[in-house]
Amino acid sequence: MISKASVLTLASLITAAALFSSSLQAAERLRVAGNFPTDHSVSRAMEVFKEQVERESDGELQIDLFPAMQLGGATENVDQVRSGTIFAVFTSIAYFTRTIPEYEAVSLPFLFDNREQAFAVMDGPVGEQLDAKMEALGFVNLGYGELGFRHVTNSLRPITSVDDFAGMRIRLQPNEVHLQTFRALGTNPVSMDVSELYSALQQGVLDGQENPYNIIASRRFNEVQPYLSDSGHFYDFINAVANKRSYERLSEEHRAIIDTAMAEAMAWQRAAAAAEEEEWREQLVAAGMEFTPISAELRAELRDATQEVTTSLKERIDPAFIELVIQEAQAAL
Repeated sequence: MISKASVLTLASLITAAALFSSSLQAAERLRVAGNFPTDHSVSRAMEVFKEQVERESDGELQIDLFPAMQLGGATENVDQVRSGTIFAVFTSIAYFTRTIPEYEAVSLPFLFDNREQAFAVMDGPVGEQLDAKMEALGFVNLGYGELGFRHVTNSLRPITSVDDFAGMRIRLQPNEVHLQTFRALGTNPVSMDVSELYSALQQGVLDGQENPYNIIASRRFNEVQPYLSDSGHFYDFINAVANKRSYERLSEEHRAIIDTAMAEAMAWQRAAAAAEEEEWREQLVAAGMEFTPISAELRAELRDATQEVTTSLKERIDPAFIELVIQEAQAAL
């Protein structure tokens, strides 16, 4: 015969199990993707975001992370956010320029001299206008981080003059300003997802590519590219972008937690990227790349050779927005 105490104990266990199961079912799971290697500061920032969201929400929000192209390349991830298949993506702003060409205005060649200037622009009225355009297309921009200054690598020769770019087959992101810039330098640019790039370089389909030092190193492009410069022709931002419908379905409290955690994660990422930049370059040189600094004179020639890109962009987007970007950049010097 089962005692009354045993019955009460069993009932308590069943109730506790039901409550535990209910709490698990109540947790909102949000899938967040990225195309950066796991040791990149962006992927590590995703971990910072996850930890804070889950802690501040007492587990009511669970973040499932998929870095390192686990859910496909950047183009696929953006499409997944657009459709609501995943909650958010961390990627370069270049992958939004096809739908929001105004992003190309902050990608103009030699626009920024340093990262502080770049973020002064993006954290002000320019960024606010871009965020509004994202929202109109069903996205919520949660924050901007640093991908960094982009530098040329190639398998043909050191870059010591504008003529050294002539005829070079070089991979770029799907950003028309980027492509036009390298056409102006005399190259044959090719838009290609980064997931395909290593093999294209290895097989000689391409002669070169351009990326921040951290991407060149973490994707091991030094294995198939002997020459490195510090051209710094573009400064590239990453952004964390959520599906608007999914974001707005969250409670006000949970949205606030998401927003605060992302601000913390992006601040952490910016600091980490700045601190590690020179270390990445030193790693590339130590691995055998031949590093050729770009002189002030050559940089001025490159700037002059690509001035037409700004004029061309004014034919495709509102010139007033381009002027705002340029004015904000000059004011931040």
